[in-house]
Amino acid sequence: MAPIGAAAAARQADPVLTRIVEQDTVPWYRKRNLRRLYALLLPTCIGIEMTSGFDSQMINTVQITPTWQAYFNHPKGALLGIISAAYNLGAICALPIVPYVNDKYGRRWSIFIGSWIMVVGSLIQALSVNAGMYIFARWLLGFGIPFCIIAGSSLMGELAYPKERPIMTSLFNALWFVGSLVAAGISFGTQGIKDDWAWRIPSLLQAGPSLMQIFFIFMIPESPRFLISKDRREEAYHTLITYHAEGDTSSHFAVAEMAQIEHTIRIELENSKRSWREMIVVPGLRKRVIIGSFLGVFTQWSGNTLLSYYLNDLLGLIGYSDPQFKGKLNVGLNSWNLVNAVCISLLVRRFPRRKMYLICATSLLCCYIAWTIALQQYGMEKRVQPARLTIAVIFIYQACYNIGYNALTYTYLVELFPFAQRAKGITIFQFFGRSAGFFTTFVNPIGLNNIQWKWLITYCCWLAFEIVFIYFNFPETYGRTLEELAFLFEDRSLAEEATMNVEKQMNWADRRYSRIEERMSWEMDVVIPNQNGERKHGGRGEVRDMRRGDWWED
Repeated sequence: MAPIGAAAAARQADPVLTRIVEQDTVPWYRKRNLRRLYALLLPTCIGIEMTSGFDSQMINTVQITPTWQAYFNHPKGALLGIISAAYNLGAICALPIVPYVNDKYGRRWSIFIGSWIMVVGSLIQALSVNAGMYIFARWLLGFGIPFCIIAGSSLMGELAYPKERPIMTSLFNALWFVGSLVAAGISFGTQGIKDDWAWRIPSLLQAGPSLMQIFFIFMIPESPRFLISKDRREEAYHTLITYHAEGDTSSHFAVAEMAQIEHTIRIELENSKRSWREMIVVPGLRKRVIIGSFLGVFTQWSGNTLLSYYLNDLLGLIGYSDPQFKGKLNVGLNSWNLVNAVCISLLVRRFPRRKMYLICATSLLCCYIAWTIALQQYGMEKRVQPARLTIAVIFIYQACYNIGYNALTYTYLVELFPFAQRAKGITIFQFFGRSAGFFTTFVNPIGLNNIQWKWLITYCCWLAFEIVFIYFNFPETYGRTLEELAFLFEDRSLAEEATMNVEKQMNWADRRYSRIEERMSWEMDVVIPNQNGERKHGGRGEVRDMRRGDWWED
């Protein structure tokens, strides 16, 4: 069986828009409107994953807090599992309705709704009086996060300039570690508090990222692709002109991008019922669903949930029980994660997606093999060397995980699914990811309690499967715009039809701009004195407003 990347690449049409983008040598920070857009995307979209990072780290660090342990009567096994897993369970329950909110009301309203749900969940969590209330609060937090993640990742990919899109969507996941680091620092700082506020304060502050999103979300434009799908073409074109062409209505790039988006979405909608059923029935979409589903599982079953939720137990297996040491290690680990995740995100434009995923999965397998051996050696001899090796492997593992499953996840998903099915596609990814996360978060403490280091062998076997699956099934999406990837698994003629429309509109625009320039040049040469002796231009010189919504029609 041959890898799927070459076959999918053969069906892609000529990358007209990509070539235009490559000719643009002006960096984003020299474009005023684009700078403003990216500055607003930081708190509204990129910052969404800070909530997930905060939650994962907070539930990890409160287990080190003596007052939390005492308040909830030292939860272990199944109770500890459901406390940690309730967040993912809430997310699973929300997923059936998230795509409809996205497709009907737009990306911004979905983020707004989800953020308010998480604010309420944070308040309930901070004021919990028993384990049941605490579990419900975590369920509610999880219920709100998919609205924001699915809309935010889509909106960022659809608003960003094509040259920076891979970096922006990669930073989306990298900011997970900002939330994680902040939670680790806050929890470490509140450990000295002798009452219940040692864990209630971090719970309350979890609402911080959501409040930022509520405040800033309507300061950014709606997705041009969503606007076009709702026949609001003038607004869509105005957004593209403002942020991708810096207000230049004669921009060839804006002409090509508008034509490509409009014609691609038209073809998509003509060939799509936008139903859940067609995600399985249509061969091209079915391939995408399989890849997205397994990618969701891979992001949770690669051993990362052990570190995100049960670092306390893992350190206990190698003899580290001091809460101060655990807190410092936790802050150091999250600082390391943030630095390497951001660095990898900034370099993601330079490397093909398949290669990065294969490097990621292979290196994770090597880390887990070394980790398993180190834990086994410590269990037999109780020597300090295997314990130190375990800590070193944990740091190396995190960098390896960030190469693929952190940096590329939403970049790849936005590229993999076309606009008409993007919200549903990311929802499917979220369903399998959250389900896998719920399962592993629930069973990890049980496995660690019963078979200790042997539990890591299951992850070694699974990681070997990941390598094989990625090699044979992941297509390459590197170096193309979203519309150039829209027909990745479909008939090549559909991709060529969209490309022909782009070229047609560009040729039409070239002829029109030439006529306008010729007319304006002629006007400059015809100067007529008026009765007062003043000189003014003759000729009519009417130049049509290029912002009108009907100019790009055939």
